[in-house]
Parts: sequence; structure tokens; C-alpha cells
Amino acid sequence: MRRDLRYFSWLLLIILIGAVAGCRRGSHNDIPEIGIDLAVSPNPPQVGPATVTLTFSDAQGQPLSGATVELEGNMSHAGMTPVLAQATEVAPGQYQAPLQFTMGGDWFILVKAMLPDGQSLERQFNLPGITGP
Repeated sequence: MRRDLRYFSWLLLIILIGAVAGCRRGSHNDIPEIGIDLAVSPNPPQVGPATVTLTFSDAQGQPLSGATVELEGNMSHAGMTPVLAQATEVAPGQYQAPLQFTMGGDWFILVKAMLPDGQSLERQFNLPGITGP
């Protein structure tokens, strides 16, 4: 009986560890020497359509062109479907994407970029207090 209880306890622990690990977002790859400035229009951001502008710069502060950039907008609480957008380069090192803020509250934007040299980058930007119309 005691052996069964020990076995059950270990099994439960393994299941709990697996569940917690499964709930984590994937690892974030950041490259600190790459600068990213994010701006949202309208400013301050509000519920509805918005334009997100990202300015990428290399370690020397020069515009970083040729990246493939995707955005994932999420609310800080669980239960909402992410809002996805593909950014296009509109000037050297400057990328824009339309994004729809579907409700008021605290949001964050996960920027996912494939750089021209093949490195991938992920960086999160917090947008607290998106206001309603």
C-alpha cells in the first residue's frame, strides 16, 4: 500500500511538472544589440484599428533592412485569441503593420523577426490601458 502511494505521488508530480511546462510560452530569443522602437497610431492606442510602426537598428545604430517581421497582439489575461499581423518594410529599417485591438485593457505585442543574416528574434512590448471607443 505504501509503495502504491509513493508511486502515485511520483506520477502526480511528473504530470504536474509536464502541465506547468506546457503552459509556458516558447522561449524568447532576444538579440540585445538589435534596437527596436515601437510606435502605435493612434496614440494613445484605443480599441479598433491601429498602425504599428517598428524601427529596427543594428549595433551601430544603422537601419536594419530586409527582415521578415510578424506581430502577435495579446491581452495580458488568458482566454483571448491572439491578433496576428505581417509587417512590411516601408523605409530602410522601418516596418509597419495594421493591428486590430479588439477590446480595452492591457495588451502586449510580441515581435517576431527573421533577420537578414538568418537569426531569429522575439521581443515583447507592453501596451497597458488600451481604451475603449
